[in-house]
Amino acid sequence: MQKQRQIGPYTVVTRLDSGSTAPGAAPPEHRFIARSPDGDRTVLVGTPLATTDAQRFMTEADTARYLVGPWILPTTELAAHGDRPWHARPYLPALPLPTALSVYGGTLPERTVRALGVALAETLAVLHGQQLAHAGICPAAVLLAADGPRLTCFGAVRAAAPDGTPRREVPGLDAGSLPPEQAAGGQPRPMGDVYALGAILAYAATGHTAPAREELPPVLRSIVPRCLARDPAHRPQLVELIEVLAEHGVRVPADSSPGTRAEALLTPGWLPAPVVAALAHQSAAVLSAEIQLPPQPRAPAPAVALPGH
Repeated sequence: MQKQRQIGPYTVVTRLDSGSTAPGAAPPEHRFIARSPDGDRTVLVGTPLATTDAQRFMTEADTARYLVGPWILPTTELAAHGDRPWHARPYLPALPLPTALSVYGGTLPERTVRALGVALAETLAVLHGQQLAHAGICPAAVLLAADGPRLTCFGAVRAAAPDGTPRREVPGLDAGSLPPEQAAGGQPRPMGDVYALGAILAYAATGHTAPAREELPPVLRSIVPRCLARDPAHRPQLVELIEVLAEHGVRVPADSSPGTRAEALLTPGWLPAPVVAALAHQSAAVLSAEIQLPPQPRAPAPAVALPGH
């Protein structure tokens, strides 16, 4: 039997990502579903790409431990494994957005895209309220679960205010999701996250991050092109984006707590049936996976008294 890979204390069950080379499919880290030695806990484990600075990976993984938001999947554990670090998040059955499009066989329904957009916009609003910019949003950073999406990875999460941090490329980040001002060397800003969110919605609705306006569903034509404006000043605020996307959904009071509008849209049926079936298949496969536990030291045999001693 082939030896199973260990990352820290966890045994790898399978890769989270399909290995597709389609645009947006490459996450900025290697991601695995793994299990604890006692078999009681299943986690999502991330390790840096070979081109990623290990110390920066650890720094940003540590920052991601403190991110809050209604649809965030934060890091809960991190450590070094040999000369390469790793971090872990709680596992839930979920598909990266590019995988979901592949499973569905095309672009996602309008209802799914609207719910996805509202959930991510509400999450970004909370992050921006913490004076943070995510700066690593790309299609692969978005996971779709039965109860709603989860924003993962952490790209170049850092304080949104200028802090003298030098420019850093985000390995694996889909170029179509990268705000022009950040690509040119500027500091990550909240309005850059709005650009990236527009690219996510375009990707989910058309299969690529920079579609022509006519390719977008009618509900997105008034807002997504503005999100993708090269000038950050021309991009909409998150509150406007939420209003537009939730317009045809269930109405809730404007002063409701964060996440309420998304919850009103993330009702049964928000995901198409093939994606739901793929989530169920993943869950069953992970539960039934056989894990080779590390060999345990054998206890010494008890001493036996011999006759005459």
